[in-house]
Amino acid sequence: MKTFIYIGRDKEPGTDLRMQIRDQHLAHLSPHNEENRIVFGGPLRDESGNPCGSVIVFHAEDLEAARAIAHADPYLREGVFESVEIFETTVVFPQTEAG
Repeated sequence: MKTFIYIGRDKEPGTDLRMQIRDQHLAHLSPHNEENRIVFGGPLRDESGNPCGSVIVFHAEDLEAARAIAHADPYLREGVFESVEIFETTVVFPQTEAG
């Protein structure tokens, strides 16, 4: 498995719509969490502490699979996100005994 970072940036203003779609967003990600594919996930916050996007670090087979997960996210499909970016990355920290 490869590691990917998924960054979604909210449309202005996204807070109300984000809260309406949140349960669908979490339900979409839950199976990946149950399969231990999500390393980290949470909201990005602006200087006032309001959500302005999301970041998810997760494992997928390849870039195509990572994009499929991101593009199926209700936050993107329902218009919370203005844009999404998916990057492959390499985990350097935390270091493990195997790494």
